[in-house]
Amino acid sequence: MNKTRIGRRRRAGVTLIEMLVVVTIIALFAALVAPRMLKRSDTARVTAARAQINSFMTALGAYKLDTGLFPSTEQGLQALRVKPQGLDQWQGPYLPQEIPVDPWGRPYTYKFPGEHGDEPDIISLGADGQPGGESINADVVSWKSQ
Repeated sequence: MNKTRIGRRRRAGVTLIEMLVVVTIIALFAALVAPRMLKRSDTARVTAARAQINSFMTALGAYKLDTGLFPSTEQGLQALRVKPQGLDQWQGPYLPQEIPVDPWGRPYTYKFPGEHGDEPDIISLGADGQPGGESINADVVSWKSQ
């Protein structure tokens, strides 16, 4: 081999220092962007919980139109999918799929009669799974549209 071919081969490769610089830049970029993306993920979960609760409230409205009343706390949201015993006016299912869990993987809390008006209360306990909280840990509830 002649010297010009060997010189070209050496210049054609990537040095360890160049590779470290590229990896460092990628790591810095990820460190800056990842927290923002995670924050958006949390916001998306809250939005999804609100959308599911709104869907439940719409289905509960149709249920009440057919039956004259909302499901009891004991019957819960499952009454939107499965006909409760002794309820001949039921025209469901009122939801096209099984009752989903909230975006954090926990079941929604359903209460009727509710404590906040004439409609049922539906609650997702947020990211922490505890009543109350702030930001992403705040409860997502049917009686507040935020």
